[in-house]
Amino acid sequence: MTTKKLIQSEIKRQQSTINLIPSENYPSKAIREAVGSLLMSKYAEGYPAKRYYAGNKVIDQIENLAIVAAKKAFGADHANVQPYSGTPANLAIYSALANPGDRIMSMSLSHGGHLSHGHKANFSSQVYKFVNYGVDEKTHQLDYAEIRKLARVFKPKVIVCGATAYPRKIDFKKFAEIAKEVNAYCVADISHIAGLVAAGHHQNPTKYCDVVMTTTHKTLRGPRGAIILCKKDLASKIDKAVFPGFQGGPHLHSIAGKAICLQEAKSVNFKKYIKQVLTNTKLLAEELKSKGFKIITNGSDNHLILVDVSNFKLTGKVATEALEQAGIIANKNLIPFDHKSPFEPSGIRLGAAAITTRGMKEREIKKIAQWIYEVMVNYTSKSDLSKINKEVKQLCKKFPIK
Repeated sequence: MTTKKLIQSEIKRQQSTINLIPSENYPSKAIREAVGSLLMSKYAEGYPAKRYYAGNKVIDQIENLAIVAAKKAFGADHANVQPYSGTPANLAIYSALANPGDRIMSMSLSHGGHLSHGHKANFSSQVYKFVNYGVDEKTHQLDYAEIRKLARVFKPKVIVCGATAYPRKIDFKKFAEIAKEVNAYCVADISHIAGLVAAGHHQNPTKYCDVVMTTTHKTLRGPRGAIILCKKDLASKIDKAVFPGFQGGPHLHSIAGKAICLQEAKSVNFKKYIKQVLTNTKLLAEELKSKGFKIITNGSDNHLILVDVSNFKLTGKVATEALEQAGIIANKNLIPFDHKSPFEPSGIRLGAAAITTRGMKEREIKKIAQWIYEVMVNYTSKSDLSKINKEVKQLCKKFPIK
């Protein structure tokens, strides 16, 4: 099969399935056109007006547009829009703020943090000494008093806040206060909630934290990539860490896509979209709770929920495989204090960002929750899963990816 046919097959799969993976979304046609443009053929090592290649007059204007849009969207002093993705961006930040062997404090992966926040399998842990904080065993929410105690004992050079599987709001102001007490830099990773921050529904960490990193392809609905925001006094350190520290030529087609998505994030329609994402997520949690699912933290303040499926006698792996057969795409996920392995965890992670982009609202959320329940209780029945799959396809036809 040719690459072209495989791409067409993937487009068909996406159009005919319900995507509940919180880290995925659908960018606008304008963004897709920018990412697929001839901008990908240009080299532009360096920064606007300070390039190592000729022919970058227009390119400088595009990158400056992205920088201005990023600063405006988040009220930041400085923005670097060149990072290829979240993990390279985080590594660049660590490099700018700490020396090899320095101590960094971050959220445990198993409690909701990210691989690049010092997990033992990630390169970051080979360079820096990480200690992890987690969530309270009863509430499964962040305990800032305990985090403060750990910071006072560990005395880190950097404290990282932000998560990939934490359904509640994060108090960035408190994290910044803790960091200041122990003379540490405070870094916020808002990759998942950036759209919620830009729309004014979550606390803006640029007011409190020294550096803020976000990817642009989740709730921001942009291209794959990342941006770094920081205070003025750290601008030079951050820029040098990104280029030439960790990257060569920037991906200009992606930067153009970032400029568009950041401009879109200030629109009235985007604010309405984020409001619907929050409504859909809360309703999905409530509907699943009413059907016997255990929802971690008993609800959500953002675009995702974490679900313990063990009371259905399933692992997250079995649950997501059965859901996929039914046309519903989710991801298996550890839950806090999980006794199972990351490959066979107790939970699944569900998000409403992508389906909300397609235009689905409360009525559709109730259907989706019912289908998830039916999959869990009939996961061994191929006929039942096939029946749901047909119903899913019919719904997806009414809400095409545009």
